[in-house]
Amino acid sequence: MTAQETAGRHLARRIPTASPDARVADVRAALGGQRWDAVELVCLVSADAKLVGVVPIGRLLEAQDDVRIDSLALADTPHVGLRADQERVASLAIRHGISAVPVLDDAHRLVGLVPAQALLEVLRHEHVEDLHRLAGIRHEEGWARAALEAGPLRRVWDRLPWLLVGLAGSVLAALLMERFQGMLQARVAVAFFVPGLVYLADAIGTQTEAIAVRGLSLSHDHPGRLLLGELRTGLLLGASLGFLSAAGAWLWLGDARLALAVGLSLFTASTVASTVGFVFPWLLDRAGRDPAYGSGPIATVIQDVLSLAIYFTMVSWIAL
Repeated sequence: MTAQETAGRHLARRIPTASPDARVADVRAALGGQRWDAVELVCLVSADAKLVGVVPIGRLLEAQDDVRIDSLALADTPHVGLRADQERVASLAIRHGISAVPVLDDAHRLVGLVPAQALLEVLRHEHVEDLHRLAGIRHEEGWARAALEAGPLRRVWDRLPWLLVGLAGSVLAALLMERFQGMLQARVAVAFFVPGLVYLADAIGTQTEAIAVRGLSLSHDHPGRLLLGELRTGLLLGASLGFLSAAGAWLWLGDARLALAVGLSLFTASTVASTVGFVFPWLLDRAGRDPAYGSGPIATVIQDVLSLAIYFTMVSWIAL
């Protein structure tokens, strides 16, 4: 996270404030004839500028004139510090159903709001950044935002580092295939299922990565619960796909043992892909890096190699 990605970067300082015991009519009158940077919330502050509540502007406009404004305040008073990560700020706004977020200084005094327009820009920025990372394009700075308009050399520099990781993984996969060369020569039919197995495991892993990348940034659930949910999902997906693939292989080749090996391999590989797709971004998140860096080519290579190892091991145990 850089200084450009904090709440302070998007701060609107000229905002409506009021004493908690002020009447609605007085607050509405004070709003007129002034220029505001943001008016989504009226912030209730104490005499020493400490935030004690927030009132959405809609509540203020529809309330009776003689009502105390603190009776309109939200039950919770969400707020962030100046150095809070901008994505966390957007997540807080979504969680509390508000269109702006109060910002406090180190002494817990109100200094401004992150307004609705800034929250929209943050969400778009983070979305585009994650798409770049999922595609194996390096961190989105100003030049990365224009990845499609950049020159060929710039595009190569953005993408090549991750693809080199993929090249190393493909070499490892080739060595693994060579290790089981005798099996493939003895039973050519074993090779028929490699593309489908690898693709399906990759697809499940990619789905999990996309969920994990956003979930780790936006969800307030414990990571263990998120992992358990994805693990259960992987088991169910693997069981469904494994059963269908085993049935198809049996009907096609009439080889029950090979069909069983295919089904069990897909079941296991799907579960492993879900685990890798979640754990890899989670480890990066724990290390203080954006979890999106764990997606794309790196996780794909790991899943491919593991899927091949699982498949050939199952075949050697069951079908030979």
